[in-house]
Amino acid sequence: MRTTYMAKPNEVERKWYIIDATDKTLGRLASEAASILRGKHKPQFTPHVDTGDFVIIINAEKINLTGKKLQNKKYYRHSLYPGGLKVTTAGDMLKNKPERMLELAIHGMLPKNRLGNRIKLKLKVYAGSEHPHQAQQPEVWELRG
Repeated sequence: MRTTYMAKPNEVERKWYIIDATDKTLGRLASEAASILRGKHKPQFTPHVDTGDFVIIINAEKINLTGKKLQNKKYYRHSLYPGGLKVTTAGDMLKNKPERMLELAIHGMLPKNRLGNRIKLKLKVYAGSEHPHQAQQPEVWELRG
């Protein structure tokens, strides 16, 4: 009788992948990165174990948004004080903090629990083409589709 394989946290082998965001659509890139971070591309994927790999995203400032999202898409945050609602459009966010825009999109696709908090730490996003992770010898990940 066979049993279902479950990965153990100390047996997981981690790789580093680099994704170039130049002219890629925000949601498609985010879903692919979230899948790599969770480890869904591996045959030993286990939902309750962090089996994912590290992801480095470069050129976040060159991400593409379809339609009128640059003007219409809004990001909200609140200071928890009365009248403390802050609203930023996607165009302003892309101009000022493009890394934050990608991080928010990817974090929204990860589990909302302690496992998700650990997975988020494996995401590295940079606005330009330079990154300090050359020592990890990241492999280039080509997006599907």
